[in-house]
Amino acid sequence: MTERRVSPPEKIRIEGDRKTAIETGRNRLMVAGALFAAAFLVISTRVVDVSIFSSEAEPRYSRSITKTEKYTGRADIVDRNGVLVATSVNTASLYANPRLVLDPEQAALKLSRALPDINVEAIERKLRSDRGFVWLRRHLTPRQQYAVNRLGIPALNFQREARRMYPLGPLASHVLGFTDIDNKGLAGIERYFDKELRSRQHNMALSVDIRVQHVLEHELSIAMEKFGAIGAAGLVMDVETAEILGMASLPDFDPNQPGAIDNEVRFNRTTQGVYEMGSTFKIFTTAMAFDAGTATMRSGYDATDPIRVARFVIRDYHAKKRWLSVPEIFMYSSNIGSVKMALDVGIKDHRKFLTQLGMLKPVRVELSETGSPLSPSQWREINSMTISFGHGLAVSPLHLVAGVSAIVNGGIYRTPTLIRRDARETVVGKRVISEQTSLNMRRLMRLVVENGTGRKASAPGYLVGGKTGTAEKVSGRGYKNKALISSFIAAFPMHKPKYVVLAMLDEAKGTKETLGYATGGWVAAPVIGAVVRRIAPVLGLRPIKTQDAAHEALSVKISEKSGRGRRVAAN
Repeated sequence: MTERRVSPPEKIRIEGDRKTAIETGRNRLMVAGALFAAAFLVISTRVVDVSIFSSEAEPRYSRSITKTEKYTGRADIVDRNGVLVATSVNTASLYANPRLVLDPEQAALKLSRALPDINVEAIERKLRSDRGFVWLRRHLTPRQQYAVNRLGIPALNFQREARRMYPLGPLASHVLGFTDIDNKGLAGIERYFDKELRSRQHNMALSVDIRVQHVLEHELSIAMEKFGAIGAAGLVMDVETAEILGMASLPDFDPNQPGAIDNEVRFNRTTQGVYEMGSTFKIFTTAMAFDAGTATMRSGYDATDPIRVARFVIRDYHAKKRWLSVPEIFMYSSNIGSVKMALDVGIKDHRKFLTQLGMLKPVRVELSETGSPLSPSQWREINSMTISFGHGLAVSPLHLVAGVSAIVNGGIYRTPTLIRRDARETVVGKRVISEQTSLNMRRLMRLVVENGTGRKASAPGYLVGGKTGTAEKVSGRGYKNKALISSFIAAFPMHKPKYVVLAMLDEAKGTKETLGYATGGWVAAPVIGAVVRRIAPVLGLRPIKTQDAAHEALSVKISEKSGRGRRVAAN
């Protein structure tokens, strides 16, 4: 073929067209590059805004979750035997970007078919907002998530979250507490250890034995209903380790429904409530007198006449109107005898003794819900007199249990705990009374259950000993008429105490069965007997036969002989 010749003018034109095309392409590339750079800058800015400057209410990332993903965010809580009492489960929380919703009204109506209990108008208002993120429903069940997905609404998505669950419902609710919708602890162990539960990788083991807890709550609820009480409280504590095996406050609540918990039922009667505990305080008065050397098991005091101080009169509930030995004073719960024992010790030493037992400051336990004792600003003679039999000083039930544990365990006070201790751990304590005083007090407490006001606390084979307590409730500057705090504090087995048990009823009413009485011996002591009979086998304690030496070692015989006009107790 013959090659076509190109004239010079045409060649110049072709070269110009080529340069123009190259320049145009270069310009287009620069424009495209600038557009890509601008888009990247916008996206980067949005990423920084979402990840750093976005509201805490918005998720840090958004995508659909899968069933295989595990995100709990909070450590499990178990009882001392490993029984699960609080855990976190994966859930899906529904949210939307209102800016992408084409028809808010229709979207809200569709959602109501998948979630029938939602407020359609409220959801529609959220979907009409100009925000980029709104929560529509937190913590959906898998069935609900599936139903929402089937609606096919583009602007909806799910955020992975963890919801706190309590498998045993209300059981031990005041111990465990609860969390809010964002898994933040609001009460109980959940609040006290909130940061630790969020960060730790292993379970938190409590000292509570859920079997003991169930028995305690069950027996208290029976008594509460039977005697028409407005509330009840109970505790079971190991006297050697100070571990709390059971802590009950009634009425209780379901921590799985935090939004439905009233403030009144959140109140923890065992640690937050402070009460005048009545004659249970005679345990401390008698132990104090023994340890100070001002009284012995053979001492006696004149309880013939009431004691008059200014406009006050101190008398015995069931007055014997004669001299009483110390065992009789304790067994018959004589106020007059207890007052005279306290006065023999002295005002200063009385206050010092109760301070050593921790009665004048809050108990250090792993709960935020703790109450401070109500004590006299100035400790006068009249204060010592009334406090000797449990009036004029208000403490929590946990104060009482911790103090009595020290009295019966050989004289060592240990700080109570709700966290399981290592079996190899040495529990540090401080001596508050001598071992001999502790032995004498165990004998007197056993006497109360055998022959005194605490007979209904008996649990055959387990050598229960204890003390009744009945006090009118404080109301303003006086007392609320016929409103009683009725209690019984016990320990078992008394030859070698292992556990202290407390039962308390708030404003119990007498029945025909109790002859109209609502005192501790009638309404609280039977709870103790029932609890001990049920938990002792669970805790591995074998019954003791009546002919065993343990019975004889604890016996206290009351002599009918009197010397110089007063009763004398024989060993």
